[in-house]
Amino acid sequence: MAKFIKNYETLATTEERKLVLDLIDTAITAIQPQEVINSHFTIVDEVLHVQDQQFNLHNFSRIFLIGFGKGSGEISFLIEKVLGEKLTTGYVIDAKQQTFNKAQFTLGTHPLPSLANLDFTQNVLEQLSGLTESDLVIMVTCGGGSVMFEKPHSLSLEKLIDFNKALLHAGANIHDMNVMRKHVSKVKGGGLAEHLYPATVVNLVFSDVPGDDLSVIASGPLIKDESTVGEAWDLYIKFKINQTIKLKERDFFETPKDDKFFTHTHNILMDTNMTAMSKMQDLAKQRNINVQIYSNSFQSDADSAGKKLIDKTPDNTLLLAGGETTVKVSGKGGEGGRNQELVLAALPYLGDKITIAAFDSDGWDNSPIAGAIGDKQTLTTAKEKNLDPHTYLKAHNSSPFFRAVNDAIITDKLSSNVSDLMIVYKKA
Repeated sequence: MAKFIKNYETLATTEERKLVLDLIDTAITAIQPQEVINSHFTIVDEVLHVQDQQFNLHNFSRIFLIGFGKGSGEISFLIEKVLGEKLTTGYVIDAKQQTFNKAQFTLGTHPLPSLANLDFTQNVLEQLSGLTESDLVIMVTCGGGSVMFEKPHSLSLEKLIDFNKALLHAGANIHDMNVMRKHVSKVKGGGLAEHLYPATVVNLVFSDVPGDDLSVIASGPLIKDESTVGEAWDLYIKFKINQTIKLKERDFFETPKDDKFFTHTHNILMDTNMTAMSKMQDLAKQRNINVQIYSNSFQSDADSAGKKLIDKTPDNTLLLAGGETTVKVSGKGGEGGRNQELVLAALPYLGDKITIAAFDSDGWDNSPIAGAIGDKQTLTTAKEKNLDPHTYLKAHNSSPFFRAVNDAIITDKLSSNVSDLMIVYKKA
């Protein structure tokens, strides 16, 4: 019985589907906070061990905890338990409620910013001002942190929300979106590193970004930004965001460029999509299935991604990919997410022997649906119910389609986020 997929029994109608669903459940299990923290965050004899790095806690008079992004609440809670009385205080924001013993928790919003997010950030900056070399800051950085931890340079909250909405619908990839986000913010692109200097900062990164580029994850609050304010402005024009929201060049801000602000920061990748795909690969091999990891940084338009992955999958092979696709919405747009749209667009290319699935590792594909699974059965059910996949695709209305054919993958919101995961199983 699946641990995380709520509607496993309904979906698991063929052996191929069972295999794909078991892989999904294995992947989700591998990236859960308890699994990761128990293995890679321990204190032995007053020495903090984080993966292969060590920090002597005798060297610090105060220890602070900051957590932001989707899933940061549960991760930060587990870290608080490990630190115990050694923790001075902490500040955590997540879109899912969490209770702490010492840390202060704020319920934030995602995918758009809110007053709660901005107030949280301002409070952290005020409370953690004037730090010294005897201070240790442990940070939990998760996907969605770019929205939850934010102090705009000059934009009002209303304009910031409009700007983020425009970014989400512009068709820009995560890298280009974050270049623009960094340069309207005082905490992104190394801005937070400048504020926390000269304290020692241990940044535990839970990557939701294809390729695990640290400068992109949560818009790199502790990473020196190589992009310029001019590049951000050029992207703002290139993606025609200026046609949606009018900003001035002075609304964009240069990020810190002095190397000294980054000398005491330690950025440690704790959890990535490779964590998930490695476990899926192991399970497939245990079941004597030919398996390949195609990419951990796959990017494509959602409406062509499925076909690309199918074309890359040899016969009698299971292909795994991690990454993030994009949906360019024309018109009003419907209800759904990029993973559901990927599977919906791939349906005409499945034939009799291909099963495809795509899902968001945090269980929320821009909707209460984690993703979708598709095969010949999906097409048969759609035909029986007189549903035209192309009509739903054109309207970006993938969720109603997969609900109607009972092929939506339901997990509820999950506590970890390592980008999207895609599976193609092509039986010989």
